Amino acid sequence: MKRERDEDLFEQSKMSFGEHLEELRGTLWKCLIALALGFSVGLWCGGWVVDYVQTPLRASLEKLRAKQVKQAHVERIEQLRRQGIDEATLTELSQLPEDSRLIPKLRFFSREELRRLLGGGAAQAAVEGDPAPEGVPRELLPADLVPLTLYERIEDDPRTNTIGTGVPDAFGVYIKASLLVGAVLAGPFIFYFIWEFVAAGLYKNERKMVYTYMPMSITLFLAGAAIAFFMALPLVVDFLFLFYDWMKIDATPRISEWLSFVLLLPLGFGISFQLPLVMLFMERIGVFKTADYVKNWRIAVIVICIISVFLTPADIYSMILMAVPLCVLYFGGIGLCKWMPRPTAPYGEPTDA
Repeated sequence: MKRERDEDLFEQSKMSFGEHLEELRGTLWKCLIALALGFSVGLWCGGWVVDYVQTPLRASLEKLRAKQVKQAHVERIEQLRRQGIDEATLTELSQLPEDSRLIPKLRFFSREELRRLLGGGAAQAAVEGDPAPEGVPRELLPADLVPLTLYERIEDDPRTNTIGTGVPDAFGVYIKASLLVGAVLAGPFIFYFIWEFVAAGLYKNERKMVYTYMPMSITLFLAGAAIAFFMALPLVVDFLFLFYDWMKIDATPRISEWLSFVLLLPLGFGISFQLPLVMLFMERIGVFKTADYVKNWRIAVIVICIISVFLTPADIYSMILMAVPLCVLYFGGIGLCKWMPRPTAPYGEPTDA
């Protein structure tokens, strides 16, 4: 008589190669339909997604632009001082508002234009009685021009927006964003269809392992991507824009390049946050032991820092934001290896791995 452990668990579910291909084709069709439905929803909100992912870039551009404009304004005032403008006029021109979202613009108006803008009364009299500053060359400030400092909102500056340099740029970005939304919305369904196909060939204990570790993997990936987008990305962009300010270059990022960049960094963070599960897998198949992880933790920290340098742009902030959580996750991986129950064989016996 057969022993229970010698029985074939798949005796009732065996299929021919052709039947497997038919099942695979059905699974792929269901995945494509789910992606198409998600893409249809993405077409409706793709524009909003493109606008939202530009939020950290716009904030950094506004800070950079405000800093550059104010520096240029101060330099202009100093130039006027060297050319003989009286201190009273310079004091008025150099006053900056407390609101950091207002940027100064030094403009020159003719007296006739100011009369039209200000109207009659004391304002007009002030304009008519305001003599031209002495010692200023006529080609810079003729006698009939009056210097005024005007202010505009930083968000109204066109240089705080991204640009498109090709005719299809905007359309391509919109389609990419819509596909991204579609993939996110259809992702759970696609995973379920694929899992439904794969699970038929797994033992019960193997399915149990997937049910245990897959939610953990997804959670770690989302946590890494969220840290990258909401914490690391603004610091990375601010750091990179320091070089624009240092070299006196106007930053005009392309929307297509930004979309690729904003997807790459969270992806790198999300993948790197799988570290505890990778450690557990390596321990379970016998490549490392838990004692090895504990003994070599200093080397692991150095390796994590080196990997963080390669997976993030060349700034210390994003490297720290990746390396510190990874170090915490490393010790969390040691805990998983030590306390996570070992898998059992199909008939309930504990395995050696």
